[in-house]
Amino acid sequence: MSITKVEVRTPLGALLTLTLEDPTNGYLIEDILGLDPVKATISSSTFANFPGAKYQASRREIRNILFKLKLEPNFITQTVRQLRSNLYEFFESDMEVSLRFFMVDGLTVDIAGRVESCEAPLFTQEPRATISIICFDPDFVDLTPVVVSGNTVSTLTEFTIDYPGDISTGFVFVLNVDRTLTDFTIYHRPADNVLRTFDFSSALETGDVLTVNTIDGSKAVMLNRSGTLTSLLYGKSPQSKWLKLMRGNNRLRVYATGAAIPFTITYTPRYGGL
Repeated sequence: MSITKVEVRTPLGALLTLTLEDPTNGYLIEDILGLDPVKATISSSTFANFPGAKYQASRREIRNILFKLKLEPNFITQTVRQLRSNLYEFFESDMEVSLRFFMVDGLTVDIAGRVESCEAPLFTQEPRATISIICFDPDFVDLTPVVVSGNTVSTLTEFTIDYPGDISTGFVFVLNVDRTLTDFTIYHRPADNVLRTFDFSSALETGDVLTVNTIDGSKAVMLNRSGTLTSLLYGKSPQSKWLKLMRGNNRLRVYATGAAIPFTITYTPRYGGL
């Protein structure tokens, strides 16, 4: 079994630990559904006199995680009613919960969702509970962001980021400007060997901190000058791509003429299924 335990956290900080094959706390996980890659919705168009259809767009749907628990009271400190009531504390309908999965290979990931239902029938010889959680962001996210440090170059020298996730992810690029600069370009060649670029052009001064966020839902180009934050989105070329790390080796180069300028790239691996 690839999962060793699951932790459930509520917004109030309460913690429930469900350990595989260990019903010490009164709960035995019989099954967890919804951990596979989610279904994609694919749209296409058909044309007269042409066979088949033409692909238009696609997107991955929300994730529905389903816990099937067996209630195993010891009848000394626990009863079935107590176990059922305790579940309601963590899985009340519409409650936001955070799930943390611990894998046997050492990987630990988080995912957040809202409780759709918690069903624990009263009149049964073998009490069980079925819990449905809807996760609107379907990805499992690594706990620890990865920070890569580097310097701009005026040559063709690349550096490599080996991205372990199986879902492409944006990153946060922070340029710590230590001299005047008017433009730079981030070159990116992932495993498909297709070159993608992010071109930036705007006057930067010594002491500026420029942050480029390419994460979906948070995309921005921000300048911190003497503690004042302003948007420099206009400095991004309209033809530029919001770069994303892809599975495998990603070769990058931050090109700027003149002396090297330090930067960091921060990303968090994302996984489409366990």
